[in-house]
Amino acid sequence: MLYDHVTETVRYIRQTVAETPSVAVILGSGLGSIIYAMKDQVVFPYRDLPYFPQSTVEGHAGQLVFGYLGNTFAVALAGRFHYYEGFTMKQVAYPVYVLKMLGVKDLIVTNACGGINRSFAPGDLMLISDYINIIGANPLIGPNDERFGPRFPDCSEPFSLALMDRARACAGKLEIPLQEGVYAFFNGPCFETAAEIRAFAALGADAIGMSTVPETTAAVYLGMRVLGFSCITNMATGIAKTKHSHEEVLQVANASAGSLALLIKTLMEEWETAE
Repeated sequence: MLYDHVTETVRYIRQTVAETPSVAVILGSGLGSIIYAMKDQVVFPYRDLPYFPQSTVEGHAGQLVFGYLGNTFAVALAGRFHYYEGFTMKQVAYPVYVLKMLGVKDLIVTNACGGINRSFAPGDLMLISDYINIIGANPLIGPNDERFGPRFPDCSEPFSLALMDRARACAGKLEIPLQEGVYAFFNGPCFETAAEIRAFAALGADAIGMSTVPETTAAVYLGMRVLGFSCITNMATGIAKTKHSHEEVLQVANASAGSLALLIKTLMEEWETAE
């Protein structure tokens, strides 16, 4: 069923877009400005795509945007889906299956999240080195279709070490400060308690958010390379001095989006020749 649905979505897109994007970007809350740097755009509202979920969260435009970033033909998801919205994990990861069948080889995931590492500050960008799936559920649970990937995929390198090296070098050239750390996936939609944050810190998490891990898990399963960035929009509960709000998250994410967009755009300029 999943394979047939993905095939139909891809067939619909291919009626308009013949070129194969080599890289895709999933844009988190308030981080949609990257699409303004894309040239020769072809835009698909999610509502027009067969079997595609629909974004329901403020800060997620709900568009699949094809175009050029630098010299690279790419596709951006301006808006993602979250487990807390009531989607199944397979629905959350559905766009990644579509990207793979379109021919995408590399995936950049971004998010807005809370900082647990006390050396971080709101507005920091973090290169994701690894993840912790706190909730346990993931999009690979259930019957496996070998046409997509193996029953038991290896996750020893969820984020490509080669792409991380390129990101560090690019950030250094642009003089964009870049933290690094482990991202913990929390189901939400409530923000975490102080006790939970202490527990997650003890587990080795540097930041916490409500997305990214399902898409990354699916991408690894599908044989794609993944590069991840977090925008630290607030310090987590028990560390922050004020209460949390989604408005605060969007405000800080919007302020940091320019640096992240510049970093991603610069990375893209020579993506076709990346090893």
